[in-house]
Amino acid sequence: MPRFSIILPVRNGGEYAKECVNSILSQTLNDFNLVVLDNCSTDRTVEWLESLHDERIVIHKADRSLSIEENWARIKDVSRNEFMTMIGHDDLLLPNYLEEMQSIINRFPNATLYQTHFNYINATGGLIRPCLPMDEQQYVQDFLAAQMQRKIDSTGTGYMMRSSQYDEVGGIPPNYPNLIFADFALWVRLMAKGYKITSSKNCFSYRVHQSVSATTNAEAFMKAFGIYAKEIDLLQQKDPAVQQAVRSYGREFLLLWCESLSHRLLKTPLNKRSMLVSDLMKKFMEFAGELIPGQSFEPGAVFRIKLAEWLDSNTLTRNLFQWYKK
Repeated sequence: MPRFSIILPVRNGGEYAKECVNSILSQTLNDFNLVVLDNCSTDRTVEWLESLHDERIVIHKADRSLSIEENWARIKDVSRNEFMTMIGHDDLLLPNYLEEMQSIINRFPNATLYQTHFNYINATGGLIRPCLPMDEQQYVQDFLAAQMQRKIDSTGTGYMMRSSQYDEVGGIPPNYPNLIFADFALWVRLMAKGYKITSSKNCFSYRVHQSVSATTNAEAFMKAFGIYAKEIDLLQQKDPAVQQAVRSYGREFLLLWCESLSHRLLKTPLNKRSMLVSDLMKKFMEFAGELIPGQSFEPGAVFRIKLAEWLDSNTLTRNLFQWYKK
């Protein structure tokens, strides 16, 4: 029985999916199977996979059209090997990915999460930049502190974990809209059970283009953020080290996302949303009351947030901004 399973949820992945699959099948370590969760693709993805006649490929077809949350939730229901990793259909594994994973697992058998460094690539595969450097060993409080300070790059691709521990923590949580922040929640849950080991070698590529996260509307994004904030809050109530990290960097984290989502909301036509930027600011003040109680939190004191609130305060300035963005 192989040691690794690579999980590929896909729906109409087109040429990207073919490139992804070829990168997986080209691993220097052959101790794996590729588990494809096809979500009613209509671009002949399944037919192409079947034409490869590769015994390492296991295909699970959906019997109806699923949401992205439902398709990824199927991961818990399929047979997997001892270790598993998930990959987006537009990302790539370098040939040494599994070989390097086996190396760090053998060196650190008690870790609960494994990763390597990686590159960001564009739609055509060109290099954008390498990821930020990461420490070899990180505990959950280290990961959260780095995330809140924007000192770490993290994606849904490239992490390795034990299948049994994936199941123990509930898998990737499907209650996050479009799975925004769901991968962060999963990594945090796994690290809370142990620690993460990261190889300094670049062993995969993450593609940056019009992904689900880039096209998710601000209100769904904010709902997902609120769920993740609650996840962090529950964890800090149990772990003093996490609480210290949140108390130190939570304000910075909240202001960063309040600014980002205020401008994402501002770009959305009023008839396609149910809230104003001022409402979003109030929600983030509620998040602050939970995550960093007693600390001063004034989003209106940040120029770009205040600007977004002012532009969104009347029809003329709002329409002018949206016209300018177009």
